[in-house]
Parts: sequence; C-alpha cells; structure tokens
Amino acid sequence: MLLQFILLISFYIIVKHVVNKIKNLPPSPFPTLPIIGHLYLFKRPLHRALAKISSQHGPLLLLQFGSRRVLVVSSPSTVEECFTTNDIVLANRPHLLASKHLGYNSTSFNWAPYGDHWRKLRKISVLEILSSHRLQSLSSIRSDEIRLLLQRLVKLKDQAVDMKATFFELTLNVMMRMIAGKRYYGGNEAEEEEASKFREIVEETFALGGASNVEDFFPLLRWTGIGGAEKRMIALHERRDVFVQELIEENRRRIVGREPPNKTMIQVLLSLQESEPENYTDQIIKGLMIVLLSAGTDTSSATMEWAMSLLLNNPDVLSKAQAEIDNQLGHDHLIDESDLPNLPYLHCIINETLRMYPAGPLLVPHESSDECMVGGFRVPRGTMVLANIWAIQNDPKFWKEPRTFKPERFEGFEGVRYGFKFMPFGTGKRGCPGGGLARRVMGLALGSLIQCFEWTRVSEEFVDLTEGTALTLPKAQPLLAKCRARPTMANILSQI
Repeated sequence: MLLQFILLISFYIIVKHVVNKIKNLPPSPFPTLPIIGHLYLFKRPLHRALAKISSQHGPLLLLQFGSRRVLVVSSPSTVEECFTTNDIVLANRPHLLASKHLGYNSTSFNWAPYGDHWRKLRKISVLEILSSHRLQSLSSIRSDEIRLLLQRLVKLKDQAVDMKATFFELTLNVMMRMIAGKRYYGGNEAEEEEASKFREIVEETFALGGASNVEDFFPLLRWTGIGGAEKRMIALHERRDVFVQELIEENRRRIVGREPPNKTMIQVLLSLQESEPENYTDQIIKGLMIVLLSAGTDTSSATMEWAMSLLLNNPDVLSKAQAEIDNQLGHDHLIDESDLPNLPYLHCIINETLRMYPAGPLLVPHESSDECMVGGFRVPRGTMVLANIWAIQNDPKFWKEPRTFKPERFEGFEGVRYGFKFMPFGTGKRGCPGGGLARRVMGLALGSLIQCFEWTRVSEEFVDLTEGTALTLPKAQPLLAKCRARPTMANILSQI
C-alpha cells in the first residue's frame, strides 16, 4: 500500500508539471506537492525566501500556495509588464480573510476591487486628503511635533533613547493631529493609554493583515476554526471600528455650529458628507482613516529607525549630511519643510534606506481579473500576483554592492532614472498615494535630528541590522542610541 501511495503521488506530481508546460504557464519549481503545493519551500521572512527561490528558478514564477495559484515577479521587466501593459487586468485585490474582516468586506481603499467604487476612493484620497494643498495646510502640525520631539531629546542628553518608540510616537502624534485633531503621547495618562491600545491595533493589523495567513491557502482550517486567525481578525476589526468611530464622533461634535479654520482630515470628509452622504458614509470615512493611521505610522517610523541605524553604523555619511545642512541653512534656524528641496543628500539617505529596507518588501497582493500574458507565458484569471520589491532593490544584477549603504548612488536621482528597479511606494494604479506625505515627515524628522544632535551608538558594537518578520520589515532589535545637542545649535534649541 505504501508503494502504491508513493507511485500515485509521484504520478500526480509529474502529470501536473507536464500539464503546466502544455498550458504555457510560467515556470514552476519542481515538485508541486499535493495539497501544500510549494509551501514546503518557505521560511520567514517571506520576501527573502521568495527571492532565494527566484534566484534559482527565474524572476517569473508560478507557485502554488495550498489552494491558491500565485505569480511571483522579481525583476524590473516583469514588474513593468505587470503594472503597465497589464495594469488594469492586475489591478484587482484577492479575496482574503484580511480583505473581508479588516477591509470592510473588501470595500476599503486598500482592499476594494478595481472599479467605480475604488476609483471614487482613490479620487477622495488624492484630491481631498493627500493633495499638496491639504498637506501644506497641515504643515504646522508636523513642524510643531518635531519641535516637541527636539525639546524632549535635549533633556535626554547622553541617555540611551529607544528610537523605535520615539519614531512611532512622533508619527502617531503627527497622523492623529492631521486626521483627528488630537495628540496622544505627551498628553495625559488616559490619552497615552489610548495610544498604547492603538499601537497594539497597528501591530496586530500588520501581523494579521497580509497575504501570509495559512487559512487563506487552506480553507479547511478556516471552516474548522483550527487556525484561529479569522476569530482574531473579527475581534481586531471590532476594536478598530470602535476606535475610529469615536474619532469621527468627536470631530462631528467639534464642527457643530461652527467652521474650524484648519479642518482635520475627518472634518473635511464630514463636510463633504453633508452634501454627498451616499459617497461619504461613516464606513467609507472609517476605512480611509484606518488605512492612513496604520500605513502612515508604522511604515514611516520603521523607515526612520532603519535610517538612523544605518547612519550610526556609517558616521561618515552622518557627518556629510550634517555638513550639507550647515552649508545650506547655517545655524540660525531649524529645518522647515520648505528647506527640504535644497537638501539632496538627505533625500539620498532616505532613498537608500527605502531601497535596502522597503517598508513594503512585498507589494500588497494583486489578482488577475482576466487571463493575460506576462513574459510570454499565460497567467490564468484569479491568479494572485506578488511583486517582490525587496528582491529587485537588492539584486546585484541591478545594483552594485546592493547590501552596502551608499546614499551617493542616488545623487542626481529625479524619480525616473531607476524606473522599475526602485519602487518603495509601489507602482501602477494601486501605487501608494501617501508617498508625498511620508517623504515630508521622514525628511523633516531625520533632517532635524541630524541638524540638532550629535548621535552615537550605545556601545562600541555596530547596530544590529537583523530584519524582523512582520509585513513592514521592522528591525528585529529596536534601535537604542545616544544624543547630545550640537554646540552650534545650542542657542536655537534653548529657544524652542
């Protein structure tokens, strides 16, 4: 019986491999095992595991994740073909547990299928929330939060500072004030307790909200409830929904009978709700706010933590960045957002960090709404598509010494030169519309810390650059660093 079973399995594997070739499907690693497919090849973190498989079998791979067919693209040419020629066909999102339970049944901006509803949400995001005019009107919030951070760091002279927590608190305060008009850290204990709850929500969102839930690939686990992820998602959704609904109600009470001079993002949407209630329901507003709060805090704070880690391990780069700021601004005022265009080397540092440690190493999964051709191969309808941005941005075929921190490689970079070799905010119709805001926050925060303080490691050892396993590519070990005010900036810092 055992011999017969082995022969049957072997026959199945060989037949499936031959059928894939006959159907002109993309290359697939051999063998594809029954039930589990290629999941036996995977280790965490997923982006590195997929990069290793692609290096062995090619940049266009058709894998089987349990019951799901998944196309993995890991080269600039395959990504370009997917998100230019086939951009509309691949603009859908797969139906996952995250899209159902965390994306308001696939109606939120990040999980909605391509169509009229998604286009409406995209328009709201680009024109009403994240436009240059709207971001500029809220610039004082970002400047104010940076100054409060500088005040706190001055008092922590030569003490070990938890930079992971520092950057998260900064980005949460910035996003919360822009979105809802309130700050959590640095306020009273009740607000900081609420902030702690939100941080748990964000961490759990990224732990549960990706394309790596085993129950998405083995429906039997979901039906039997063995996996437990679906129950956790339902509970998380309820907590997130209550949290954001309370923010909406607070802002609704604030605007009754008066017109605030500088509206929060929620107040902008509530004003539009009065004239177009069907297009700006509370659920749509909640979905947009959850995406902004989750993506706008964890991703930017993680990138800044990586940047500071790299600078501490490369003090010559830190000195060069300080020299640029000193030469451009002098020592009589703090960096303002209007100064950022005049600090190209600072942008090189941010770009190099985003290249080495993209906050989304795997783009949010796409799905083919129809059959299409990629690389001369047939991609069936309903195929999940994963673009491995980390693999492309760290591939020695496209980048010289890719694991070496070299901001100079981006000198003269104008956003086009690297094309599909550099896509930290995604590409195509589903590209992230919040890239402009993220760059403003990261540029102002990192620039201010470089301008105002001398930074050192807490020990003689280099900062550990081991990667964590969550969706946003966090550091495995939170960064600790020491700082003291630069003598040339002491007078300015004493006045803020």
